[in-house]
Amino acid sequence: MAVGETDGAGSEENRNREDVIARGNILESFTESQEVRALLGNLRCVYGDSVAQEVIVEKFIETAIQLYVFSLFFPLLSLEWMMNMLLDVIRDSGSPPVLFHLAFKFLYIITKVRGYKLFLRLFPHEVTDLQPVLDMIADQNPKDCETWETRYMLLLWLSMICLIPFDLARFDGKVVSEEGHSRMPTMDRILEIAKCYLVVSDKARDAAAVLVSKFIVRPDVRQKRMADFLDWTLSMLSKSSFQSMEGTVVMNGMLIFLACFCLTAATVLECLDKCKLSESNQMVLRKLGMKLVQRLGLTFVKPKVAKWRYQRGCRSLAANLQAQGSVLQSQKITVAANEDEDDEEYDIPGEIENVVEQLLVGLKDKDTIVRWSAAKGIGRITGRLPKELADDVVGSLLDCFSFQETDNAWHGGCLALAELGRRGLLLPSRISDVVPVILKALTYDEKRGSCSVGSNVRDAACYLSWAFARAYDPSELIPFINQISSALVIAAVFDRDVNCRRAASGTFPHGIDILTAADYFAVGNRVNCYLTISVYIAGFPEYTQPMIDHLVNMKINHWDSAIRELATKALHNLTPRAPEYMANVVLPRLLPLSVGIDLHTRHGAILACAEITHALCKLAEENNRSVTYYFDGKSLEGLKQIHQEVSAGCLFYYLSDCQMYFLTVCTLIEKLSLSKMPFKGDPVIGTCFLNDLSFLSKYSLIFIKLYNIMSALSALCNEYYINENGEADPALQDELVTQYISELQSTEQMIRCGFSLALGALPRFLLKGRLQQVLEGLRKVTLITPKDVSFAESRRDALIAIAEICQTVGIKGEGSQEEYICKDNVTQIYATLLNCVTDYTTDSRGDVGGWVREAAMTSLMKVTLLLVQNEAELINANICKQIMCWLAQQSAEKIDKFRAHAGSVFLTLLHFDSPPVPHVPHREELERIFPRSEAETLNWNAASEAFPRITQLLGLPAYQYYVLLGLSVSVGGLTETTLRYSAQSLFDYMKKIQNDSSAMEGFCETLLKVFEDNLRNDRVSVPLLTMLDQMLANGCFDIFTTQGNHPFPVKLLHLCKEEIKRSKDIRKLRSSIGVFCGLIQFQGDMREKVLFQLLLLLCHPFPVIRKTTASQVYEMLITYSEVVDPAIIDEVMAILSESNW
Repeated sequence: MAVGETDGAGSEENRNREDVIARGNILESFTESQEVRALLGNLRCVYGDSVAQEVIVEKFIETAIQLYVFSLFFPLLSLEWMMNMLLDVIRDSGSPPVLFHLAFKFLYIITKVRGYKLFLRLFPHEVTDLQPVLDMIADQNPKDCETWETRYMLLLWLSMICLIPFDLARFDGKVVSEEGHSRMPTMDRILEIAKCYLVVSDKARDAAAVLVSKFIVRPDVRQKRMADFLDWTLSMLSKSSFQSMEGTVVMNGMLIFLACFCLTAATVLECLDKCKLSESNQMVLRKLGMKLVQRLGLTFVKPKVAKWRYQRGCRSLAANLQAQGSVLQSQKITVAANEDEDDEEYDIPGEIENVVEQLLVGLKDKDTIVRWSAAKGIGRITGRLPKELADDVVGSLLDCFSFQETDNAWHGGCLALAELGRRGLLLPSRISDVVPVILKALTYDEKRGSCSVGSNVRDAACYLSWAFARAYDPSELIPFINQISSALVIAAVFDRDVNCRRAASGTFPHGIDILTAADYFAVGNRVNCYLTISVYIAGFPEYTQPMIDHLVNMKINHWDSAIRELATKALHNLTPRAPEYMANVVLPRLLPLSVGIDLHTRHGAILACAEITHALCKLAEENNRSVTYYFDGKSLEGLKQIHQEVSAGCLFYYLSDCQMYFLTVCTLIEKLSLSKMPFKGDPVIGTCFLNDLSFLSKYSLIFIKLYNIMSALSALCNEYYINENGEADPALQDELVTQYISELQSTEQMIRCGFSLALGALPRFLLKGRLQQVLEGLRKVTLITPKDVSFAESRRDALIAIAEICQTVGIKGEGSQEEYICKDNVTQIYATLLNCVTDYTTDSRGDVGGWVREAAMTSLMKVTLLLVQNEAELINANICKQIMCWLAQQSAEKIDKFRAHAGSVFLTLLHFDSPPVPHVPHREELERIFPRSEAETLNWNAASEAFPRITQLLGLPAYQYYVLLGLSVSVGGLTETTLRYSAQSLFDYMKKIQNDSSAMEGFCETLLKVFEDNLRNDRVSVPLLTMLDQMLANGCFDIFTTQGNHPFPVKLLHLCKEEIKRSKDIRKLRSSIGVFCGLIQFQGDMREKVLFQLLLLLCHPFPVIRKTTASQVYEMLITYSEVVDPAIIDEVMAILSESNW
């Protein structure tokens, strides 16, 4: 029937519509059927090859099964013909064992598509199948771990065959076989097979449980063997112990069977109690125990649906839309009226109390899967109890929500309440008791060591909330909607864990608007939730105050400092939504907390006071009001008191490893300064604030954010230390600048860092008249001396400070060098910055000089762009050339991070056009190599993109020396990708100039100059030797090989000899061997000198050098055999190859 072909009316039309919908969901054709048929038909050809087996199995999964694993409507006809093809292989007596097991493996794969329950119906289950299947099972080895799929599928097949409606005694025939031995009856054979496989550890155990649960209920088996089999099961369960692995396996099998089948409930329950599964460490055993307990409990009560349960209405959307409200109401009234009549009185066995007790204990289990099973059991059992007993169960559940209980009990309790609500077993009269529990669970968070527990409780509480929303009529929840919705909104925005925020996203009032802003993806970003989404939701009046209260009560004292900081920033953003509430209620509540004894609360409260104060002052300023409009005298005094208390305890915090309070002081000072609080002339400003910042600059550790201190210092000075004329007090300026400069020469690195950045943060009026003194002090910090060679961080921060000072004081070409950047000091500034571009200091941390070079490049860019935009004439051609050349060198070096930064700065200066940077050497050629359109897309981090571009600068005379210097380190480096692409780019360039003698001469002169300038500088010379070795091996200098005694190889030989003289560096010596062997290709007298050097290396004290020399000389003589007299060449080669060097 097509989709539109429906006829008839009423029920017939509904049936047709349902049939059409079902057919629309079914995959009508198995599109890969031909390919799968070919694969299954090919099994007989590939079973002998293990590799081919693996390939065909993978292809079968990918092409046929994987497409339908998640489909609910896999075509059943396809399952049938696939099964029949595989069963033909299995039934064929000529099939080898490998093929036999492979067919069963494919059958197992197919069962995973729809599960074994549907697949069972497709197994052939004729009488003639019984004996062959029993024989096949008997032939299997239960301990063979390679063929477990075969045993699993055979047991499932047998579970279907054993349902044949004939007495099994008819299949026994003669009890005595022809050989005279007694033959085991078929019934006993099947039970023995089940016993054998119930105690194995593989998946066949599950199939054995299915088999025996179906087989034991046959009338003939129940009458003759069921009692004995159950006795065996219980005895095995009693004898086994979960303390051993073997006992655990046996108990697992027995519990799986009993969970599938239980009639003698009291006996089984008694045996289960003795096993004490709740004490086991095996999660699977405890879960099976829960499952068995609840199923035993269900056998004690009548299988009926409780008439007293709450029924919201029809579960069909169409029926709900068509039904009238009055009809539904009358149905509910009728159900309530007939409740007593329909509810039959019957006795509840005493065992139910034991069952419920075990399920309640299971709610507190340490594993979620056990708690979830217990919760479902609570729901199932409660649904069959009278109303009074069910209410007692709810009361016992509510006892789980005590703060003396663990988070596991809270989680299990939430799951159980949700299950009861979902089933209508939690009556509206109990909602008032449950809602407070929900509200507490939505904010449950307990600190344990360095982390916390409770995210699973909050997640379950969200599930409980939505279960209630679906289970109850809206009129039942109206009294609690505001409380629940506010709690859910707060959880959706302010919860620490993303899964809880996503579980809670959505609410009742304004649900569509809020869900649009706080959808599944939006709440994934915690910062976005706190700082953006919360502001939008706070625009709805019913949520504003609850959100603020939650932040103040729960988040500013949170154990995670990141949450505390985000909460205070959120309070800053929420202040405009309720300024009076913040000023009159929240701030007075926070002030006492900011001087309390709890460190977390104190930290959060101080930050919150600072943020709220700043927000209120900004709001007052925007409305043209006084900054103190929202503050009374008590609040202002309280803000000053915070600082005094924190300052008094700073040393205590430092010794207690609470460095976060340094940042708290900084934030407090910064926010009060930005708020323009009326503290000018107050002693707290005159001494305390400034002294504290000096103290923090001096004693902050490396992980403390010095930049927070600098921003606080800048805000403080700009607000409180400037007079009406825009100038600083001379005494204060002299004291402050002198102290800061004197600390720059401290013997402690972090003191230098702190005061360097402090000088960089000073406002212009404090630098006026002392600029040259400050710059000189910072210049000295950048110098490398033997005692502070490892102070890379202080040199980096001094460079950052110089750039900040230049931007602060501004440019004036003819101005005083004590007030401006001018023609008198610009050369000194550039000299300081350019000198640091060559900082290659290394220590145990690696290339720490890279931090200095990176800061130097950034500062060069900032200062240069500042000069270009104001007075470009202060930049002379020599300075610009040095800047661009040094940047080009850094762009050709080996460390990706610094190469990318240098390349970015290089292109920024090249393409800057407001106005352009003057005196850039070879600007036109550079713009052709680095087009403006590709400046943003060029990935300098990728060696494959960077080196082909940067090597083109070798053709530009101004850049050749510096680029070659950088390439030497990259080509001779150790990083594979950098070495490969840099060497290839260099060789490509050499090929281009191979026939240009003048270009080759110029390149070789530059190369020798690089070598000569860096003689015995191992950072350059060692990789340079490696690069020369590669270049000689690749024929880069073939143009000179025909000329005798050419100056290039002669000079190169001399430099190599000087480099390795008295050296004990293994890597350097090995690199030089390759260079010497490469130099043998040049004509003239130098060949004898080269051979002499190689002979000296053959006599070197280090064995590895002798061995390497012998090996490379041997290869050299194979290539250049003419260098040795043919009469002795064989003897030389024999000595080199046969001697034990």
